[in-house]
Amino acid sequence: MRLTKFGHACVRIEHDGVVIVIDPGSFTEREAVDGADVVLITHQHADHYDPDHLRATKARIHTIEAVADTIRDEAPDLADRVTTVTPGETIDIGVPVRVVGERHAVIHPDLPRFDNSGYLLKLGDQTVYHPGDSLAEPGEHVDVLLAPVSAPWLKVSEAIYFVREVAAQRTVAIHDKVYSEIGLTMVETHMNNLAITGTRTFIRLAEGDDLD
Repeated sequence: MRLTKFGHACVRIEHDGVVIVIDPGSFTEREAVDGADVVLITHQHADHYDPDHLRATKARIHTIEAVADTIRDEAPDLADRVTTVTPGETIDIGVPVRVVGERHAVIHPDLPRFDNSGYLLKLGDQTVYHPGDSLAEPGEHVDVLLAPVSAPWLKVSEAIYFVREVAAQRTVAIHDKVYSEIGLTMVETHMNNLAITGTRTFIRLAEGDDLD
């Protein structure tokens, strides 16, 4: 497995000849989708979904109904590449993927909640979990957790609890464009002091860097 961190919430995963890109949004470099076979989208917010990125690749698109509706309305030229997935479903995109969770985290009680589903990928003997904009626990063992660390909907205490509960061997920080470098360093310190135990690790990757 090769996992590459791109801007904000986007990662690119290469395994057994399949290239999967998750959430290439407006804060993400266009190169993230180069050569992609499949794109997974968790929800329709612009930092996770950018139709111009999708137009830059011929990849199949798998996403929830709410995003599929948005694509049909805003980018109908992409609609024939979209396959709709359902929370709880397991799909085969060259690797098995389970669809996890149904709702975006609460931003503010006065704002409507959006649909959001994360993806748990089984890559040989490794599992990788991307929750999108939620803290939905996957309910099974995770080797690599892609953990949101900064967002209008997120407190650091919630992020710490999520990382503790999932208890992945490796936690990689994502959703990181909202804070400054100072803020992200503070989050890293809190994670290492409060959420990471034993041989587990918390990792911040620069854009374009691979998980070793």
